[in-house]
Amino acid sequence: MKVKYIRVSTSEQNTERQHDEGFRTFSDKISGSVPFSQRPQAKRLLEQLKQGYITEVHVHSIDRLGRNTMDILNTINLLTSLGVNVISKKEGLSTLVDGKESPTAKMVLSIMATLAEFELSTIKERQLEGIQRAKERGVYKKNGGSRSLTPTEFLNKPKNALCARELRSGESVRRSAKLSGVSHTTAMKIKKLIQDQIKF
Repeated sequence: MKVKYIRVSTSEQNTERQHDEGFRTFSDKISGSVPFSQRPQAKRLLEQLKQGYITEVHVHSIDRLGRNTMDILNTINLLTSLGVNVISKKEGLSTLVDGKESPTAKMVLSIMATLAEFELSTIKERQLEGIQRAKERGVYKKNGGSRSLTPTEFLNKPKNALCARELRSGESVRRSAKLSGVSHTTAMKIKKLIQDQIKF
């Protein structure tokens, strides 16, 4: 059995132009950021694929199958492993020919795999660069996020320092927060730190 899978991003988009006669259609109106296996209609399609009733899955373009290169590759590999031919109209791609992997599809998928690996390495490189910059600024900690500020560092932040000055001059927490442009919660924290400093 031949089926067609359609995905559009929002419920406002019209899918009628993507429908073809003679195909059973599975249509998701969902963001492309959602992986194929987590889309309602795609889930139904996968269930039926595993039962062996479907031999071909047609899509308008290959990006309908995944949110990024790796997602697309994983989806195609899954379908191909089930003996299902994936046919993309826009790219003119057919993954199987006479039940065997198409040389053209194999080449295209190989290029896609290389691009996916490049994308992943680029992301990792950017992460490492970000970590290095954070280390240089002294705000990096291994378990993620920014290093917590010491009480002195916190009080020395420009707005906080202004708030502290207002508090020390006798202004109320609410008035000090308003004059310095900090939140009431921050002003309360500053007041507590000031009181702790006085104690010690």
